Amino acid sequence: MKLSIVATPIGNLEDVTARALRTLKEADIVACEDTRVTKKLLSHFDIHTPTVSFHSHSGPAGYARVASLLKAGKHVAYVSDAGTPGVSDPGLELVSTVREMFGDAVTIESIPGPSALPAAISISGLKTPSFTFYGFLPHKKGREKMLKEIAASERASIFFESPHRIMKALQVLATVLAPERRVGLFRELTKLHEESIIGSAAEVLAILEENDEKQRGEFVVIIESA
Repeated sequence: MKLSIVATPIGNLEDVTARALRTLKEADIVACEDTRVTKKLLSHFDIHTPTVSFHSHSGPAGYARVASLLKAGKHVAYVSDAGTPGVSDPGLELVSTVREMFGDAVTIESIPGPSALPAAISISGLKTPSFTFYGFLPHKKGREKMLKEIAASERASIFFESPHRIMKALQVLATVLAPERRVGLFRELTKLHEESIIGSAAEVLAILEENDEKQRGEFVVIIESA
């Protein structure tokens, strides 16, 4: 039995690796965070491996489905909607559960590739000798408290943000973050409208307030170290 954790493009399909494509072709089944998203990728590369849904709301039935496939000796490839599984998606829990269930009897392999986290760091030019990664911040409860903790930390901080909450995050940071600490906003990485905006939290907020278009897309936010 084998479980392959396969990284897929975060935007530009040319970023997929040859090994990822081979693995997706050779696997008996592809477990997907969203089958509709993954089928577009598979179709683009003329891959016809069957898919099965596995996402954060799959519950015990979802884990049981993947476990039964592995127990039957199948090669299962797991992909998230974009990037490297296990980073802010159900891949982490899946791998943990499979390890607990099967121990050394299962082979779990990493098929590395695209990830928004290192992609943003690589083009930021911001001081990130060490950093704390928060994934997606809480939607409501504890959100402002966490942003204040980020502002108080001397380490660099990195989190993902959606277009619906980016303005609120910047508004809080503009009030609690020291003005000399730079913030990097990385929008739509590897996609057609990729953009990097660097400045104080107040400066970045002002830029987005002046242009609604810049509020759209998926964001990686980096607060450099103090």
